[in-house]
Amino acid sequence: MRLHDYLDKGASLGVDRPCLTTDGTSVSYADVVRLSHEVAAALVGSGTCEGSRVAILSANDPVAFTCVFGISRAGAVWCPINPRNEAGENRELLELFGAEVVLFQPGFAPLVAAIRDELPGVHTWVCLDGSNHGSVTWRDFLDRGRGVVVPDRLDPPGADELAMLVGTGGTTGRPKGVMLTPTNLETMTALTLVGYPFDGPPVYLALAPLTHAAGVLCFPVLSLGGEVVIMRAPDVGGFLRLVEERGVTHTFLPPTLIYMVLGHPDLDSTDLSSLQCFWYGAAPMSASRLEEALVRIGPVMAQLFGQTEAPMMISMMPPADHFRADGSVATERLTSAGRPAPLVTVAILDEDDRPVAPGERGEICARSSLVMAGYWKNPDETVRTLRHGWLHTGDIGFLDDDGFLHIVDRAKDMIITGGFNVYSTEVEQAVLAHPAVQDCAVVGLPDDKWGERVVVVVQPQAGARVDPDELIAFVKQRIGSVKAPKEVHVWPDLPRSKVGKVLKTEIKVELVG
Repeated sequence: MRLHDYLDKGASLGVDRPCLTTDGTSVSYADVVRLSHEVAAALVGSGTCEGSRVAILSANDPVAFTCVFGISRAGAVWCPINPRNEAGENRELLELFGAEVVLFQPGFAPLVAAIRDELPGVHTWVCLDGSNHGSVTWRDFLDRGRGVVVPDRLDPPGADELAMLVGTGGTTGRPKGVMLTPTNLETMTALTLVGYPFDGPPVYLALAPLTHAAGVLCFPVLSLGGEVVIMRAPDVGGFLRLVEERGVTHTFLPPTLIYMVLGHPDLDSTDLSSLQCFWYGAAPMSASRLEEALVRIGPVMAQLFGQTEAPMMISMMPPADHFRADGSVATERLTSAGRPAPLVTVAILDEDDRPVAPGERGEICARSSLVMAGYWKNPDETVRTLRHGWLHTGDIGFLDDDGFLHIVDRAKDMIITGGFNVYSTEVEQAVLAHPAVQDCAVVGLPDDKWGERVVVVVQPQAGARVDPDELIAFVKQRIGSVKAPKEVHVWPDLPRSKVGKVLKTEIKVELVG
């Protein structure tokens, strides 16, 4: 299936059903399908051909998301561009992708103005409303498709066909372009539908950016004729209201936003009974906060673990796996990432790519039709990451006796102190169990005595005070003195990436001075 096939499948179940809902207004499947055909014709009328790269620079928006299906109908490749990136990073991505068309929201006109002269390969810039900003207006763009016939693509996708080019790695060096095929996304969709509860047509609430996990989760929802409720900007209070008002059945949030939901005064008075599946992922979640969520949000929490290179579903933990057979919370599993997905083989390999003994720690590697085709125009990095046919994730972990995958750290974040390996994720779980801590990050800093010392930076809960000595004692009681932090810093907030991940590199720079 190509991307537009998910939309068409949903339309076949009822063209009058609500498809995309934003700000209380819904558009039907018929309307979205019609507009996607118009976008496809406009792209072809603008010179787009099969395999052309078309970028979308937009916050969450129904028109921008509809363009994804028009890009697919035209035979082009969707390049989602994170609107939170700096101008220079987006210029670099667009140049790397060889983008020929950029569709952008008017709010990003200043960013476009700053980079357009450096991107001569982009022949068409389209502003997604009636304004111009030195670009083609939305209406003029659609007019280019009048009289253009884009035939339905009845042939199956070819082995080398791309559905998406996704940027990754911009925080650690030059960005890479992950090549995702129709098969990759079809595998992800199949795993989602098989592995998580879907009872009746779903109503999916997208608060997180549609350029990332929240966007690709729309495809399985659309294939069932579901409704996607799009939030233009993060608003936890608005999120809770929409769950109740729209009867939301499925949603996804990273842990940072779930912590905000748990701290919101309206949570306990909001009717969340419609929820079937509340996905969390993209970063480790505190086991104590997850246990709280299972009680206050409901027995609907569902973990997923993946990477851009293997979207979403390397391993899965549906709601039922959070509980034992007697209905009690399976606390021993809450620090895991679930079991490897049914269509994914996971191996734990050592530095020489040899399997480690059961229960031992090594690099998490995966083999599946879920795994990317490679990195765009980067054969050396492709060979390094996919060596021996396995995706090398860069995550350190182990498989327990019950087959649950535990991620203990990123390989680059492991701390060696006094000759012992300390995994920052384990220390963070202990710190996050403290009731005064909202979020934290553990890093290793150079130390004359220990080689590296364990340092934690904490963000307190609203109105709470963190006492460093008391926190160190609290952690020692849980994981021992070797792993406990030698140093505690209290910051009002932690530096984060454009998708909310804590930037440990920036923390180290700040602490070292």
